[in-house]
Order: sequence, then structure tokens, then C-alpha cells
Amino acid sequence: FCLENTDPRTRGRGIQLLSQVLLQCYSLLHEKEVLHLVLFYESRLQDHHLVIPSVLQGLRALSMCEVLSPGLAVSVLKAIFQEVHVQSLLQLDRHTVYSIITNFMSTREEELKGLGADFTFGFIQVMDGEKDPRNLLVAFQIVRDLIAKDYALGPFVEELFEVTSCYFPVDFTPPPNDPHGIQREDLILSLRAVLASTPQFAEFLLPLLIEKLDSELQSAKLDSLQTLTACCAIYGQKELQEFLPSLWSSLRREVFQTASEKIETECLAALHALSACLSRSVLSSDSEDLLDSFLSSILQDCRHHLCEPDMKLVWPSAKLLQAAAGASLRTYHRITRSVLPLLLEQYTKHTQSSQRRTILEMLLGFLELQQKWGHLEEDESTLLSLQAPVCSVVFSALTDSSVQLQLVAIKALTVLGSLQGFLSSSDLELVVDHLIRLALHEEDSQSSEAAMEAAGSLAPIYPKVFSGRMVPRLEEELQSGRAGKGESYHDHCSLRQRCLQALAAVSTHTSIVRETVPVLLQHLQKVQKGSEAGNTQDMVSVCQSLHRVALQCQQDVEGCWYFHQMVVPCLLAVAVQAAMQESTHTQLGKTLLEEEVLAAMIPVISAATTHLSPELAAQSVSHVVPLFLDGEVSFLPQNSFPCSFQPFGDGECLEAQRRLVALLMAFVCSLPRNVAIPQQEWLLRELLALSCSCNCPFTATTAAKCFAGLVNKHPAGQQLDEILQLAVNRMEPSLAEGPCRTQALTLLLWVTKALVLRYHPLSACLTDKLLGLLGDTELGPAAADGFSLLMAESPDVLHKGCHADVRIMFRQRFFTDNVPKLVQGFHGAGPDVKANYLKGLSHVLNHLPKPVLVTELPTLLSLLLEALSCSDHVVQLSTLSCLQPLLLEAPQIMSLHVDTLVTKFLNLTSSPTMVRAPPLPPCHTPLPHSLCCPDPCLFQAVRIAALRCAHALTSLPTPVLLPYKARVIRALARPLDDKKRLVRKEAVAARGEW
Repeated sequence: FCLENTDPRTRGRGIQLLSQVLLQCYSLLHEKEVLHLVLFYESRLQDHHLVIPSVLQGLRALSMCEVLSPGLAVSVLKAIFQEVHVQSLLQLDRHTVYSIITNFMSTREEELKGLGADFTFGFIQVMDGEKDPRNLLVAFQIVRDLIAKDYALGPFVEELFEVTSCYFPVDFTPPPNDPHGIQREDLILSLRAVLASTPQFAEFLLPLLIEKLDSELQSAKLDSLQTLTACCAIYGQKELQEFLPSLWSSLRREVFQTASEKIETECLAALHALSACLSRSVLSSDSEDLLDSFLSSILQDCRHHLCEPDMKLVWPSAKLLQAAAGASLRTYHRITRSVLPLLLEQYTKHTQSSQRRTILEMLLGFLELQQKWGHLEEDESTLLSLQAPVCSVVFSALTDSSVQLQLVAIKALTVLGSLQGFLSSSDLELVVDHLIRLALHEEDSQSSEAAMEAAGSLAPIYPKVFSGRMVPRLEEELQSGRAGKGESYHDHCSLRQRCLQALAAVSTHTSIVRETVPVLLQHLQKVQKGSEAGNTQDMVSVCQSLHRVALQCQQDVEGCWYFHQMVVPCLLAVAVQAAMQESTHTQLGKTLLEEEVLAAMIPVISAATTHLSPELAAQSVSHVVPLFLDGEVSFLPQNSFPCSFQPFGDGECLEAQRRLVALLMAFVCSLPRNVAIPQQEWLLRELLALSCSCNCPFTATTAAKCFAGLVNKHPAGQQLDEILQLAVNRMEPSLAEGPCRTQALTLLLWVTKALVLRYHPLSACLTDKLLGLLGDTELGPAAADGFSLLMAESPDVLHKGCHADVRIMFRQRFFTDNVPKLVQGFHGAGPDVKANYLKGLSHVLNHLPKPVLVTELPTLLSLLLEALSCSDHVVQLSTLSCLQPLLLEAPQIMSLHVDTLVTKFLNLTSSPTMVRAPPLPPCHTPLPHSLCCPDPCLFQAVRIAALRCAHALTSLPTPVLLPYKARVIRALARPLDDKKRLVRKEAVAARGEW
């Protein structure tokens, strides 16, 4: 009844119902049914305009039918093209038309191609005038398919170009809270894919791009340049020939005149793409070599500027030449043949270091391009023909007094060395000599460090040269006895340190590692035996060098195992020897057992162990653990010790041996999780006993960390539950009273961290014990600092690098479980311990991912503001570092509290009294090092942090800030006169922004 009704609205409802049914069941229709329905819907396209949207929905359903008879797709599209004025429809109905076309193009491609250019013309009519970005994305995709699938465009190429290029450059700003999520960049990329899809558009597109390049609109220039770069991937000489002079003129002008780095970068990319495009074109015998004439134009306009190293156009010209030269090997040879001799001539002509540096930097740019092509062809390479003058220039720059010129020369030397076959054997010897001189004897540390880095880069390419020439020279310098004539002891120590650093830097090849590691170990033993003064810093320097070598060996299986076999037993041996000697009260033994030296050994052993295969790690652990549990020293080199090694034994005389548990920690806590540790239960019990009873804080802490590291990796089960219960039973009475409360707290912190990381059920119970200690007047401050230890990344144990069991989002889980308890404890605490809860809270929030913190900010901000009033400067510093990023990331929430924030920040930016900080804590104290101000006055760090927060306030909405502007500017005048330069620097930045 509805379909035959004379009222168009009623007919529309009937067709709408039918179309909705078809959209649900189109896949069930038979071929004859589809034919019948298509004919019906085609006839309805001539109906009243109110009916058309429902008719199009029905045709969309039928366009998805697999049993559509041949010819029906063409029939439907012809009907739409003839009967429907698409652009007069609503957005959704226009989108339906595009969907019908898309469906037919994906399933009836050959039929549609039978329409020839009529199909293209019909689509042009459909798309012409489209404005909605949702529809444009679909329409652009249809155009891309028309071109990519080789549909006939016929005489309508220009019309198709016009109907799409009218949107270039895209000018679209998405409305706020747009549910469709279409961004301007989506439209730009989609349109660019259309414009750069066929060379047939070139004659229309290139004039348009040149016109937009000459406009004043920066976004139009960027879009034009990026589109030109994309087009060059499919264009040839024929398409570009007519427009090359205009394109080059526009690119040159933009690079010479623009103040925008983005536009300069895109111009250079476009020039590179143009040169590459011309390089790809195959020349016929009678055609003009466009590439050669194009490069000649570039050289003509840029080359003469290179003779003016002080003028502003020298670098733009060099960049243009390098962009063209990097396009192909042919362009490289053509440009360098003209430019390199000129640069070498200019270097010799100019005598000022600044000018020579500019010229050498340009030369370096061309040398780096040669690396891209890899090989040097003798018949074509300009660089090979200029080998002698290039080397002469670089070597002379290495001896210049200007540090900046030396640094550029070192980079150039590294590039030349990477070009196989460029440097002769005599050149290589000279390179090594220069690097040794710069690394060891150059006063400026920048040149010294750069030379070491260069040696590390070149050593894998020329291992024989470096192991045969550089390593022996470094060893000789290292072993030279006393300071030379006119050389102070301090200078000699500095030289020794540089030798150690250089030996590590050059150890980038396994054959060189086999030469350098024995030298480093020999020097360590020499210090320990007394041939050298027992200098702590010297030992630390050796360990730092060994650590660098270990890191460089990690990816090489052979080198890693060699390093481990050589270094770990040796370090253990010298440490055990020193522990044995302490009873004789020799200074040497004491020096090696100092915390600073043992702390430097820990990362060496750890780095040497983390990358071992499980098989090799198991082989090593079978020696190291018995050393500490049974005193089995047979695997150590020089293992004739005066007494037995009993680090877990009782007695004051064994205190030195107990300190070596730090080295055991470094080893066992770095093993892969699937490596079984022999006698693990016994080892855990010994570590537990030592951590609770030892009077030496360093030993107790390392024992606790070692225990925690093993517990974290221990498989779940009864054995783990028993050892954890034993630990709780040892900790609880010690925490309650007695002389070992601090040791028990340290153990509690590390075990809690080990369990929190792996989501162990007992972690909640231990965290509650820690929360309870915040109310303790004696242990409360240290317990509060312990929350930083729980949340922060630990450098030596319990991190992913040493194979610890670290679950994702453990910080978020800890926050959710414990911050409510901290807040509740704060409200119920007495005034003397409230600061402990604030400190713990600020530590937790400071390590929380900022997106999580922003969501919880409304409920916690009042507490954070109260923490700023706390007299504890560590609490203030931690809170300020937490608030600063929140001002940038949650301005709307922070704006509600702007009055309080301004007052508190300004109060902390200066103070009439200077509060001295306590001495810096040793490394075993739970207080994180990041919160320890290196300046003796901790309040300087608070002032700096407060000024940074005052600066960050300016990111809040301007209307919110204006009432405070005059007050803040007046208040920030005071820290401008602060005694500390860093405070004044922050005050200038903050006050200037206000």
C-alpha cells in the first residue's frame, strides 16, 4: 500500500522500510530477486525528491550483493548520474552515493571500465562542489582508485584535476569535540595522494605549486613543497622540463630568504627529489641532458657563495648543493667535481680558524654523502683524486689551536676512515697518532672525548691497526712510572685517567678487547699490590673503563664471554686479597674495600653477566656462589690466600670480607631468571641474617638488596613462602625495638619493592607495615623516603635490565592501593609526624605517570598544597617537582587554585634565612640521590624549583593570571639579586615570561 500511495512522504516511508530490510538481508537474496529490486529502485530515482534518500539506501544494499547480474552495476550508476543531482542532497545521502560507487568499483571493475570515460565524467559531476570532509576522504579515495586501477580518463583529465585541486591547499579546522575525529592532516595527505598519483596532472599541478610557493602563506608553501616531493617519485624529464627553471628559482629564493626551518627543510627535500627524478630518467641519443643543465644552474647560483665563509648565504648555498648531490651517485660526482677543489682552495686561502671551520664543515657535509654510496669508483670519484689534499686539510685542522675546528676535523676523520680504501696504511698510522695525541694530551676535554669516540668508531673497521699501534702506546703511557719533567702529580693522574678512558673507548672489536682488558686488569692489580699509590679515584677509573668495555661487548657473544671469564674472577680475586690484607692494616687493602670502589665494581660485574646465555651463566654461577658459601677459591687467579674466605662468618675480623657481599649481589642479581642458583635456600638465609645483624650500613644494605633481588626472581611456591615468612619473623621484632631498627627498615623496604614489582600477595602486608612506621618519630622520616625507593628505578638490582620480574603498571597499582591509606593516615596523624605522610605521598606522586596523576589531581591537590607549607625542604622539593608538569598538563584544574599556588610559590622563591642542609647521605641511605641537592644549601634547590613552578604558571589561561601579574613581577624582582647564579637564571626566565 505504501509503495503505491500518492503521497510522496508515505511512499518514502515504504521505500525506507524496504531499504532497511534489504540492508539486513542483502546477502540472502537470489539473482532474480536482485534484478527485480534493482529495476524497481532505478525507476524510483525519477520519483519525488523526498523519496530519493531511501532509494539510495536500497541501492547501497543491492550494490553489496554478490549475485548482481552483469550489466546491473553500470545501469544503476547511469541512472544515478542522469537522475540524481547529488550535491543538492544532505551529507549522509551524498555519502551513500560515494559508498555505492566504491562498492561497484571493488566488485564490478571490468564492467565499469566498459563505460570508458563516461564513468569518469559521471563521477566528476557527482563530486563537483563537495564540501564535507567526511565525504571528501571517500571521494579522494575514489579518484585514487580511478587512476591506480587504470580507468579511462579520456578528455576529462583536466576536469578531474580541477574537481580535486580546488581544495589545495587544504584549509580546514575541525570543530571542537568533533565526534568524527577528522583532522586537517588527514585531508592533506589524502588530497596529496590524489595530486601525486599520475604524471597526467603534471602540466596543471606544477604551475599551481609554483603559484602557492610564491604566496605569503607558510602552510601553503609547506603543502606545496611536500606535494612536489611526492610528485617527483612518479614524474620524469618530460613532465618537469618546462617548469624546472621556475621551480629552481622558487626553491632557491625560499632557502636564501626564509626564516622558517620547516620551509628550508622541505625545500631541500624537494630539490633532492627533483635531482633524483632527473637522475632516474633514461636519456635517448637526441634528447637534452636535463640533469646536467639543472645542476649547472644550481652550481652557477650557489658555487660563488662558498668563497664567502663569513657571508650569510654560504650555508644556504652549501645546503642546496648537498641536497642535490645526495640525490644520486651521478649528481654527487657532478657537484663534487666542481665544489670540492674550490673548498680545499678556500681552506688554504683563509687563515682564521672560524672561517676554516665553516669551510671544513661544508667539506664534511660532502664527505658524509659519499658514505651513502658506500664504494669509491676510481674512474669517477672526485674524492679519490683529491685524496692527498683532503687528508692534508683534515690533518692540519687536527693540530689547530681552535677546539671547534678540531672537533669538526675529528668528525671528518671518522668519515674518511669509514670510506673503505680511501686512507693508505701510512695515513692510518697518522690517524692513530693524531687520535692518541688528542685523546691524551689535548687540554680541552671536548677534543679528548671526541678523539676517543672516533677511535671507537674506526677500531672495528681497522682492528689490526688499532690493536697493533694504539693499544701498545696507551699501555706504555699508562705504565710510565713517575710524572715527567715539568709535569705535576695532578697532571700525571689526569693522563693516567685519560689512558684508561681511551683503552675503554677503543675496545669496540673482540680482537681489541683481548688486548685492552688484560692491560686494564694489570693496572688494577698494580694499584692493589702497591706499585702505585693506593688512589681510590684510580681504582674507580679502572672500573669505569671496564664497565664501558662490558657494555660494548654485550651484543657480541664471543666478546661477552671472554670479558666475563677474564674480568669477574679477577675482580673477585683482588677484592678477596684486599679483604685478607685488611688485618695487616695496609692502606692498599682498605682503599680497595672503600664503598666508592666496591660501588664502581658492581656495574662491571653486572654488565658482564646480564647478557650471558643461560648455559654460560650456569657455568659461572657454579663457581661464584660456592666462593661465598664454602670459601671455594680454586677458580680465582692467584688463589694462594693467607686465610680462608668466610664472608658470612661471625667475628669482627671478618668485617672486610662481609663487604664483598656487594660483588655477590652484582653477580647473582644479574643472572637470567631461568638460571638455577646452587644452594639458593642456604644463600638466602645467610643474606637475611647478615642484613638484619650487621653493624656496617653498606654491608647490611647490599645484603638486603641481594636478598630482595633473589626473592623477586624466585619461583612461586612453598619454598618462597617459607623464606618470606622467615624474613617477616626476623624483621618484626627488630623494627619494634633494639639496636638494629635501621637495618630492619632497610630490609623491609627492599623486600617490599621486590614483591611489589612482581605483584606478590605479601607486598600489601609489608606495605602496611611501612605505612605504620610513618607514625614512628625515630624511623618515620626514613620510612617516608622509602616510598621513593619503592617507586623509583633502581640502578643496580630489581630492574628489567638485570632480568628482574617487573610487571607493567606496578606504579599505578601501588598508587591505587596505598594513596588512600596515606591520605587517611595524614588526617589521623599527630602534628609531629604529619610531614612523614606528606613526604611519602609526594614521593609516590612524583614517580607516577603524569596522565594517571592528572586524573587523580582534583582529590589530591589540597594535600599537595599543604605539603608546600611543610618545613621539611625535601617534601617541598618533591612536591614542587610534582606540581610543575601538572601546571602544563592540567591547566583547567590548576586554575581553580591559582590564588593559593601563586602565594605559595612566591613564598618559596626567596627567604630571609638560609637553612643549611644535613650532610649528603651515603649511597646506602634510602633517600634517593635525585633529591639530594649537590649544593650545601638545600634551600637553593627549593628556590629554583619554586621559580620553575612560577614560570609554569604562565601556561594557565591568561584571564586567570592577569589579576596576579603585577604582584608576581614585583615578587620575582627579589630573586634577581640572589647570591646563586642558577637561582638568578631561573628568576630571569620566570619574570620575563610574566
